[in-house]
Amino acid sequence: MNIDLIVMLPFVLMLLAVAFMPFVHSHWWNLHFKKVSFSLAGIIILYYLFVRHDAPRLGILLSEYCSFIILIGSLFVVTGGIYLRVEGEATPLRNTIFLIIGSMMAVFIGTTGASMLLIRPWIHSNRYRITAVHIIFFIFMISNIGGCLSPIGDPPLFLGYLRGVPFFWLFEHLWGAWLLAMGSLAIIFYFLDRKNFFQAPARIRTLETLTEVWTFKGLFNLVFLAVIIGAVFLPTPWREIIMIAASLCSYLLTSKHIFEANKFTFHPIEEVAWLFFGIFATMVPVLDYLEKTIALTSSYPALQPIHFYYLTGFLSTCLDNAPTYLALLQLHLGMHGMSIENISDVSHLAINTPKPLIAIALGAVFFGATTYIGNGPNFMVKSIAEDAGIRMPNFLHYILYYSLPILAPILVLIGLLFCR
Repeated sequence: MNIDLIVMLPFVLMLLAVAFMPFVHSHWWNLHFKKVSFSLAGIIILYYLFVRHDAPRLGILLSEYCSFIILIGSLFVVTGGIYLRVEGEATPLRNTIFLIIGSMMAVFIGTTGASMLLIRPWIHSNRYRITAVHIIFFIFMISNIGGCLSPIGDPPLFLGYLRGVPFFWLFEHLWGAWLLAMGSLAIIFYFLDRKNFFQAPARIRTLETLTEVWTFKGLFNLVFLAVIIGAVFLPTPWREIIMIAASLCSYLLTSKHIFEANKFTFHPIEEVAWLFFGIFATMVPVLDYLEKTIALTSSYPALQPIHFYYLTGFLSTCLDNAPTYLALLQLHLGMHGMSIENISDVSHLAINTPKPLIAIALGAVFFGATTYIGNGPNFMVKSIAEDAGIRMPNFLHYILYYSLPILAPILVLIGLLFCR
């Protein structure tokens, strides 16, 4: 068997473990998921060190993983020190407005920043009738689709901006798809939440229609949040140093009573750090194989925008959507005899032939919502929800009961309207 295919098996096993082990034997998985993740990652690390003798590739992996987990972790800590509460918030209309506003915030502070800032008040405001549906639509709208209109919104879009895509190009070309997706999901959520609302006891429905009362504490942490968002634009290692410093200052200066009120623990970030270490390491051979395949096929200009949309989308459901975005962008440029290393080439194609790049951007961002591992904030939101006692669907149920019946028809419609 081809060695390239053999070394992709740990990635397949990692995905299967994340998908099925919490369902098959949750107690065993909760005790041993760190060992599983470390063992599968270790196979790939040893292969690249002693078989391929490619230590620089592991250096790139470590750098990407550290950047990812430092961003997620620093936002998790800083937003944990911000206490936002809304009493009387959880009527269907107010919930829908909350999701729409949160999605707009993701444009300016990113899907990760908006998710970490808003998930706790979202859980609290719906505490009397919280269900998995509330968390999943939060993931759909705030953790993913909401961020598609600016480079700050989602990591792959920021990488595109660094490579030469104009800053306001995304808003100019993606606002229609954003509006359709957000509008559709908002309407669907409203009617699902309305059904849930009227099934709740009368005393809860009466309580939830009271006048809204907002409570804010620890708002000085918004300064640290802004510092972290601004640091995204800095080169490594200054980016990571500033993020760590901001989160450390926030943690030391914030009253422990605020963390206690938010029921803050480090368990969610610990779980995400271990699982994504395994995912990042085991997907390296997959990404290398993908790049090799793209290099061999770039001379065949057969792909249309709709092909870019689904290819980027399907890969983004199980791979990190940032390198997937760059790989497909390179394929698009290669078909025109251009290079991703040339900023003027990327800018030229973005302006003059925008359709394929529109398809790649939409595929990377929108399809990231279809699985827990499709985008960084997804698993974090799930972990925080479970830490708050909310019963979340496992990996497979998330896809079968939510992504396929709710999200997939919207994604198909967007492909037909914007990527043909």
